[in-house]
Amino acid sequence: MESCVTCASDLVCAVVGPTASGKSDLALEVACRLPGVLGAGGAGEIVSADALQLYRGMDVGTAKTPVNERRGIAHHQIDVLQVRDEASVAAYQRHARADVADIHARRGVAVVAGGSGLYQRALLDVIEFPGTDPVLRARLEEEAEGAAGSRGLHDRLKALDPVSATRIDPHNTRRIVRALEVIELTGRPYSSSMPRHEFVSPALMVALRRSTESLDARIDARTRAMMDGGLIEEVRALIDEGLREAKTASRATGYAQALAVIDGIMTEDEAVDSIALATRQLARRQVKWLRPDPRVHWLDVEEFASDDAVATRVVELAEREAEAALARS
Repeated sequence: MESCVTCASDLVCAVVGPTASGKSDLALEVACRLPGVLGAGGAGEIVSADALQLYRGMDVGTAKTPVNERRGIAHHQIDVLQVRDEASVAAYQRHARADVADIHARRGVAVVAGGSGLYQRALLDVIEFPGTDPVLRARLEEEAEGAAGSRGLHDRLKALDPVSATRIDPHNTRRIVRALEVIELTGRPYSSSMPRHEFVSPALMVALRRSTESLDARIDARTRAMMDGGLIEEVRALIDEGLREAKTASRATGYAQALAVIDGIMTEDEAVDSIALATRQLARRQVKWLRPDPRVHWLDVEEFASDDAVATRVVELAEREAEAALARS
């Protein structure tokens, strides 16, 4: 990804915001419209910024857009990992930026869509990721599973790097372990390696905002649709692929609860309630992550007459930003 643009279609348009806000549908519509507006010779293509949609076979529980509903638009960074694999934001950054470069080489338009904040920033922003140490990480993971627990490690992080501790949920063991790993490896706070609000190349970030009541209702409806749409059957199939042994996938919202249903620990109705609650909490964290970023254009969906009007506004913003980027080049 270059730091300047040679044509309007080099602009990267990112559709972000909380889960269940309508990002996927909007991204599809924008990917259809933008090439013509920006004078691209190629097509619009979507690059996912969803950490769980990387996993092959995790379709229902991650709300992947079914292939037959993608309107013929190419999707990247979806179905690239097995459930046993450990997702790496550094690896994602390399591959997703290569996807964007390839799209631009085809004279297409790259539209980023997804709700994983760090993955969005890894693709769009100036940020480098420190290396890893498997032995150190294994020790920290063992501590997290032992007497210390994730809260004990979070307390340690709070003492070493208060800024990171406020940004990382005390229950998010994976991120806590990563933060402590980086601190031990570099001798610097993990927060010092977090991205600045600076795009690596010209981009537009548009975030969808809905009222709490509306978003919660959409989450509840989507959760029930997932359960009715085969989540339990999907998880049964993934068990044979190694889901239970997978550190990331087995703990994902929806998948952890489905495993509990299969094991007789939860009923389906209890699982639906648990998934919906966890998803509502995730949505609030996603908004909190985006709120301090001055570059984000927030669109209050309920103030628009239709979804078509929302897409029209995003296209207008993209056209304006592309012209500004060309003027700066």
